[in-house]
Amino acid sequence: MDSAGVPRSTSHSLFRRIMLGALLLVVFLAAIGFIYENISEARDRRFNPMTGTMVNVDGHKMHIDCIGEGTPAVILDAGLGDTYLSWRKVQREIGKFTRVCSYDRAGLGYSQTAPGPRTSKVIAEQLHALLQAAGIKPPYVLVGHSMAGYDVRLYASAYPTDVAGMVLVDASHPDQDKRFPPELQNMQGSWEREALFIEFSMPFGIPRLMGLCEEDPVLRAAECNWRNAHTNLEEMKAFEESAAETAATGSLGNIPLIVLSHDPDKPSSELPPDLAKPVNETWAKMQEELAHLSTRGTQVIAKNSAHYIQNDRPDVVIDALRNVVQQVRQAEPNSSTPQH
Repeated sequence: MDSAGVPRSTSHSLFRRIMLGALLLVVFLAAIGFIYENISEARDRRFNPMTGTMVNVDGHKMHIDCIGEGTPAVILDAGLGDTYLSWRKVQREIGKFTRVCSYDRAGLGYSQTAPGPRTSKVIAEQLHALLQAAGIKPPYVLVGHSMAGYDVRLYASAYPTDVAGMVLVDASHPDQDKRFPPELQNMQGSWEREALFIEFSMPFGIPRLMGLCEEDPVLRAAECNWRNAHTNLEEMKAFEESAAETAATGSLGNIPLIVLSHDPDKPSSELPPDLAKPVNETWAKMQEELAHLSTRGTQVIAKNSAHYIQNDRPDVVIDALRNVVQQVRQAEPNSSTPQH
């Protein structure tokens, strides 16, 4: 007997029953969450279908959405973990003066996963294969937001004859982790842990129940799923390697380049005030440096805009692309304008 006078075999049996009951409850709740998540994902995608097409690229399918006519073709690459919908406020207007394509990187949005690490070098190679498979011919004006600034610079380095111009939208700088205050490293670690939690809990519907998915049903249909959460985390983990790959690419020569930078008076809301100021000052210096990647590079400050300039000031992005497209057409007499 134990100290309470209950036979040990009986107390052990009771403990096992309690643990078994708790385990069955967890399994039951997980099963309910799994069913809830799958039904919700299917419903979201049924009522908010993607635009564009799926293209077979080296054994997996990738999603690309193109509108408009004319050359050069504008290729839009979204920031870390973002989908083609990041560009929906600007794509339609760009399509009025040239061909423009947004796409989902492998594993994001509607694109299937692909083998290989999620570094910018791999992403650039997969984008090249996608454009070839989709029949989108060069020359291209590449557009990269945030981390995708690495992607488009590596693309230009690997396939220089394909790239006629570039627009960097508040793009990442390959030295930023070395130059930001050390305190930011701790915050980046917490962001990665949050991404890990979302990846782990997504199959059971927990992020959806917690309101961590987008309220916009179109965004939610594309982005609130395990594959997207997993790829977002993989891109985070590969960020340092992508930065190193980009640092080795060198200049962009003399192609038209416009660097769009967020308003210095609108620092990230995710940072505490004492950290936001030094981070913002360092970011501003690095943005100036990006404009020197090309001998024809210029910088534009998007007033009243935070990091997502394409959302806060779509007009600034559209004007920059109209400018670069016109420069390319003046240099390439055979470039075509839209047919009406």
